[in-house]
Amino acid sequence: MVNLDIYLWFDIVAVLVLGMVSAGVLIPKILLISFRKRLFDRPDERKLHHCAVPRLGGMAFLPVIFFSLLLLTGVSLLMGDSRLHLQIGAEATELSFACCSLIVLYLVGIADDLIGVRYRAKFAVQILCGLFTVVSGLSVGSLFGVAGIGVLPLWAAWPLTVFIVVFIINAVNLIDGIDGLASGLSAVALLFYGVELLSSGKYVCALLAFATLGTIIPFFYYNVFGNPQRGRKIFMGDTGSLTIGFILCYLSIQVARTVPEAGVSAECNRLIVAFSPLFIPCFDVVRVVIHRLRSGRSPFIADKNHIHHKLLAVGMTQRQAMTVIIAAAIVFTLINIWLSRCVNVNVLLAADILLYTAVNIRLTRRITKRGGSRIH
Repeated sequence: MVNLDIYLWFDIVAVLVLGMVSAGVLIPKILLISFRKRLFDRPDERKLHHCAVPRLGGMAFLPVIFFSLLLLTGVSLLMGDSRLHLQIGAEATELSFACCSLIVLYLVGIADDLIGVRYRAKFAVQILCGLFTVVSGLSVGSLFGVAGIGVLPLWAAWPLTVFIVVFIINAVNLIDGIDGLASGLSAVALLFYGVELLSSGKYVCALLAFATLGTIIPFFYYNVFGNPQRGRKIFMGDTGSLTIGFILCYLSIQVARTVPEAGVSAECNRLIVAFSPLFIPCFDVVRVVIHRLRSGRSPFIADKNHIHHKLLAVGMTQRQAMTVIIAAAIVFTLINIWLSRCVNVNVLLAADILLYTAVNIRLTRRITKRGGSRIH
């Protein structure tokens, strides 16, 4: 990792704390407004909660992230450290389009949480954000040896990048099925991306990762440990999952195209380094869509066939299922990155897919032996 001086350490800690404090102040206010205006996610046969819970927690995410980053940039300039300002200037095009994408997704998420938005409209907006990404100059320009393919021409890199943006946003959105799962998996990925981008000298992107991590931590507390009877529990809703999904996608693409000068990850396959933290939600959405299509159902109609539903069906509580999946994501990421130094990327990806498939088959058999798909 590159040497970090006192100013950069201050920036890292400050943006993390700013995010935590700001979100910790804002989320209770959103809870209060939600109860006063009766803006709830009400239980039904598909949902796991049994009482009305506000679903506007994601409304805190984007304002807090922007506030933390902008305040830190201003303070850094006052302290005489202009590096953040210079790097922001150097990456102004990418950052500008990324901010536009975040604002659009944030507004669509709010509309969906309050009145509902058709999935076709959400897909159109996600595709627009993918186009913003490639127009800004940010794209996945290589498959890093997958199927023997390396550098991609623009006519292939741009559609691939748009697909990745849409895919990851929806993967994060769909994994948000039990308390703490989407935010916990996102927190793991954000911590990893923050450290990786710091080691690559991408300080602005690293600070975005830590600002988002700081924002998620208070939400995770209210989402997992909040008491719904006392009005202390909240969901992130589509506002949160769309916002976090795009940020994770943006950071993963930055990691994929940036190689640190030294360190363990410098010797690793960049595709594995960039996307391993997102493999579980990405694999899960592919499996679920295939299952729905094979069953003759629309891939856009929600069901209870996600990995967390299966863990619940074999007898785990929500908190146990969340802990198991997050722990698996951490181990999965570390092992994949370590093995990518010496194992062919195609062999590694095939092994990952086989392992994930075997785990799901095993869970399905256990559910069958238990005599059904009862959810706890």
